Amino acid sequence: MHAYKNRFPASLATFALLAMLTLTGCGPNGGLAGYTTGEAFDESISTVALPIFDNETFYRETEFRLSEALAKEIEHRTPYKVTAAPGADTIVRGTIVSVDQRLLSRTFEGGLTQEAQVIVTVTLEWKDLRSGEIIRQRSRLTGTGEYIPSRGVGEPFQVAQHEAVAELAREIVSLMRSDW
Repeated sequence: MHAYKNRFPASLATFALLAMLTLTGCGPNGGLAGYTTGEAFDESISTVALPIFDNETFYRETEFRLSEALAKEIEHRTPYKVTAAPGADTIVRGTIVSVDQRLLSRTFEGGLTQEAQVIVTVTLEWKDLRSGEIIRQRSRLTGTGEYIPSRGVGEPFQVAQHEAVAELAREIVSLMRSDW
């Protein structure tokens, strides 16, 4: 029987381990020489006010779902805390301008809707309350979600609406990252 022969000397394995730890965030400032694999956010901002989005559509409660999803996403992915407008560093305001449904496929028998898509479109403004400067502004930001309303699965519209709102929240937080 052959004895297992170590192909990597201990010094090489130690070097590889140290290099991996340094590059994955155990160095100063979360990485090597100030580099990090995380998202970069403006460190001068600590709080964000997030009033309920306005809603120009007939799809009620979408504004509450979007505002709640965005607050959770900000708290989860950024160093910012969501707070009330008085005393906040910045404010994110938005308006839901449309909620559209698009037919993706029909059943072969009868031509009933088999798969549909929901598209939620918003306008957005992120403003620095300390200086009055507009940090980011978008006129048509969209999130999409799909659902299957046909028999068998019978998913409700709210499944796709939830997916579209969650996508929008992720997209808005991505816009909050610092410019390179």
